[in-house]
Amino acid sequence: MTVDTFKTEIAAALKAFEKFIVCLEKSPAEFDASLRSLVKKAIRAYETRGDGMRHGIALDSHVTVILSQSDTERPLCGIYFNLHTPYQKAALPKTVKPLKDKAEEE
Repeated sequence: MTVDTFKTEIAAALKAFEKFIVCLEKSPAEFDASLRSLVKKAIRAYETRGDGMRHGIALDSHVTVILSQSDTERPLCGIYFNLHTPYQKAALPKTVKPLKDKAEEE
């Protein structure tokens, strides 16, 4: 099993990346290299998984690759975009109250 085993899935992910994803940190060429590296890592994780385990997973901050055991010799390949925005501030948990500046209290 090699990265080229999943060339159909990689091509679909690259097409979706170029068409729908705005990524400020990676160009399409960098995404392609990163995706191929992640598929290679997922293959390694899949082939060395422990007894009773069905998946091989590899991820970075932008993409998750999952290889899942199937009824055939070739595992299923899922490529998921980890969508987020660097512009949205994280909300505080409900148990935490925001700090108030002394100038605001006066």
